[in-house]
Amino acid sequence: MQHATPPSATAPVAGVDWATDSNALCIIDGDGQVLRELVTAADTAGTRRLVEALDRHGVTKVAIERPDGPVVAALLAAGHTVVVIPPRQVRHLRARYGQAGNKHDRFDAFVLADVLRTDHRRLQPLHPDSPQTVVRSTTVRARTDLVETRVALCNQLRAHLRLVFPGAVGLFANLDAPISLAFLARFPSADAAAWLSHRRLAAWLAANRYSGRTPVAVLLGHLQDAPAGLGGEHGHAATATTLAYVHALVAVRDQITALEARIAEQLALHPDRLVFQSLPRAGTVRAAKLLAEVGDARGRFPTAASLAALAGAAPSTRQSGRHQVVTFRWACDKKLRDAVVDFAADSRRASPWAQTIYQRHRAAGKTHQHAVRILARAWLRVIWRCWQDHSPYNPALHGIRPHRRLPLAA
Repeated sequence: MQHATPPSATAPVAGVDWATDSNALCIIDGDGQVLRELVTAADTAGTRRLVEALDRHGVTKVAIERPDGPVVAALLAAGHTVVVIPPRQVRHLRARYGQAGNKHDRFDAFVLADVLRTDHRRLQPLHPDSPQTVVRSTTVRARTDLVETRVALCNQLRAHLRLVFPGAVGLFANLDAPISLAFLARFPSADAAAWLSHRRLAAWLAANRYSGRTPVAVLLGHLQDAPAGLGGEHGHAATATTLAYVHALVAVRDQITALEARIAEQLALHPDRLVFQSLPRAGTVRAAKLLAEVGDARGRFPTAASLAALAGAAPSTRQSGRHQVVTFRWACDKKLRDAVVDFAADSRRASPWAQTIYQRHRAAGKTHQHAVRILARAWLRVIWRCWQDHSPYNPALHGIRPHRRLPLAA
């Protein structure tokens, strides 16, 4: 594994504690003595002062808690080596310097600098993604956030309808499907839906280009057999809430569609597109999500094991005396894990190799989630090799290679 180049015995190092309104800087020498402390505003002028202070003291290596943002961009542009120490680690490292657990921005900056001084051999320098990949990551994650918002709104609408208009729940395959939202916009209450007859419902479905998956008689029977819900004045009052959820869902769905079009455009222009789109059932959005989370900085993951560990696909082993236990890896990049697990779970529908691994571990008594994580680790070895070689996935080449039994992921 590549590590940060060790500073000399006298080379000063620095730590920066990033905050929303200010940034705290601490510069220490090779013996851990503080040379300079500085708090600057979180603006362009403040960032410039911070970089100038680093240059005056000859600092080349800086520790910080996050891998992105304007401060990191300024440090990299100035030629500094940036080392990221996650906030969770900093929280535990404070115990080195006192048992009270005090939290202060300037103190955290000192902790970051001193850990870089003493533990530089264990720390890996930041390998930033290209600007093209950073922009794509923003778009992909925005879509993911909107999908979560859509699911939350749909659950809220479903809970609301169970009380005021039960017949609308389960009427169509998905409550947030366009046909379902159009129905609720036209018939937002049980009283409004009571107007429907077989002929009227058939006419409305035809006008809204319903696929006809479920016969009109079945849909009408569902509405008529459901509990009555709220009617009259109370039902009319609840209509406003129903329409609020419907309009919110329509707006969120429209924005998801717009982002998906943008993601497809961005992915088509990325040089690593074929690496991820060649994977089975990767498609466009899933391939873009994998690319966004894995990135394009090859130096970040010098081995397949390092990628698997950050993705939470490698087990965590704990041993004390004669007791040893292999557990689920909680400390990982959750977004990367979600992207890899989502891909692995669906890949078995198109890859006999993936299906074989999954079924073998299911037969051994593993749960679905555990078997998918094992499959995800197997896929990460393949993805890492293709990614490092800048080559698309070749199922024929993959199929002729013998597959070793992989260590189980907890």
